[in-house]
Formats: sequence, structure tokens, C-alpha cells
Amino acid sequence: MTGLSAGAKFRQALNEESPLQVMGSVNAYTAMMAERVGYKALYLAGAGVANASYGLPDLGITNLTDVLTDLRRVTDAVDLPILVDVDTGFGGAFTIARLVKGLIKDGAGAMHMEDQVQLKRCGHRPGKEIVSKDEMVDRIKAAVDAKTDSDFFIVARTDALAIEGLNGAVDRACAYVEAGADMIFAEACTELEQYKAFVDAIHTPHPVLANITEFSKTPNFTLDDLRGVGVSAALYPLSANRAMNAAALKVYRHIREVGSAKGVLDIMQTREELYDFLNYHDYEQKIDELFRKQN
Repeated sequence: MTGLSAGAKFRQALNEESPLQVMGSVNAYTAMMAERVGYKALYLAGAGVANASYGLPDLGITNLTDVLTDLRRVTDAVDLPILVDVDTGFGGAFTIARLVKGLIKDGAGAMHMEDQVQLKRCGHRPGKEIVSKDEMVDRIKAAVDAKTDSDFFIVARTDALAIEGLNGAVDRACAYVEAGADMIFAEACTELEQYKAFVDAIHTPHPVLANITEFSKTPNFTLDDLRGVGVSAALYPLSANRAMNAAALKVYRHIREVGSAKGVLDIMQTREELYDFLNYHDYEQKIDELFRKQN
């Protein structure tokens, strides 16, 4: 993938793996681990930025600058294309245009923007509200017009299934593709046949993404399940983060109660494993060589 833009890398990953597994990484180090394991594309979740970086709920509280800050940290550490969650675009057409330019400049390969109102909610929570189809179409057109890399990949997420039903959501998906979206993110599907309805309606080359987020309205469908209905990408937004949080809480409680970490060493990454992923010894070797030259 050398020499390709991040957008082109994302498109190539979609062609190389079906469904493409897009793994969520909340920071640079977890992105490095995911890259080493073999994932071809990563994801920066809006909830991850809000929860992990700012200690906030995923309710549209973070902004453009918050997202770009976390994105730069990840793209500085890995070469994989990153799909970035930009919520509702953080504002009107000019703000969306600024956002797209910033994402491309800071190394993102793709973004997804949703059709909820600005004061959004998690896609798997009740009480969601969506904007009109025309307003979302305008958001997409603003994003497409702002691209400084023609390969930058724009994903349109629709939360309409829970509000307008399957037919309404599919109708929106078709309008979003017509407006220039490269892919449809069908949020909170509860059945495989719902994904198939999106796939059948928008056709190739406009793929469909399934959000396989845990403890949600969407079952933990397997890759074979998704492949069988034509889904092109499977998103795991916060899987590792949930495990990290649970492990951290267990460690905090154990050390507080017992006074030692001996009982939880088995769930910790060792120092040598950490050094391996960070190439720590290579850095040390360079320091040693530098001092030898000076002496």
C-alpha cells in the first residue's frame, strides 16, 4: 500500500477482505497492537473519544478538535487506514467542509456521518431523533464537495430504522448514495435480513457496513452470517476498550482490597510484551549508538 493515500488504502482494504473487519482502537498503542495482529483497517469511535479521552458520555459533547487530536495520535503511530466517527458533522456545511479537510490532512482514510439531530444519542439507545432526509443529503454533499483527496471514503450512517422502519431507512440509504456517499452504515439492525434489504437496494459498488457492537440491539453476527447477506464491512467499535475497562476495574479493586497485584498478574500484559509492540529495544539501541559516537 506504499504511496497510496489513506483513502485509497481504505478502498484497497475493502477489496482485499470481505467483510472487512474494522477494529476500534481508542489510542495509538491499541492501534499498534491491532495492526500487528493483522487488521487491515481501524476505527476511531466517537464514543471512544468521549469516554476514554474526556470521561464523557457519547451524547455529542465532544467536538471537531477533540476528534482530530485523537486521530493524529493514531495516524502518527500506524500506517493502517482509519475510519473516523464524526457524529453529525459538528455543525453546518462550512463546519463539515472544515472537518473533511482536517481529517484528510491528519491521515484519515474514511469518515462516517449520521442522520441524527445535533444533540445525538448512542445509536442503540431509545429516544433518538433524526433530521429530514434532505438535511442529511445536504450534509453528505457538503462532505463530498470538500474532499481534497478523491479517494477519501465517505460513509453515511442512518439511524432511521428505529424511527421510520426498514422501508424508510432503505429509502434514506438510496438518497444518501445518490448524494455521493460511498457506503451505507445501517445502524442498530436486529436481523440479518435487514442488512440484506440495504444491500439489495443500493447495489455494488456501494457497500454496506454492519456495526457489531456488544451489549446492543444488534446480535453478535459472525463474518459468515454477514457475508451471507452481502455485508462488506464489520465494525467492532469498542470491543477491546470494553475488555480493557473491565480488566482495569478488576485490577483497581483487587489492589485496593488485597494490597498487592499478585492475584491479577495473569490478566496483565508483561513488560516484555509491551516493549515488543513499542520496539523499545530498537530505541535503546539507537541511544547506545548515539552515545558511542559522541564518546
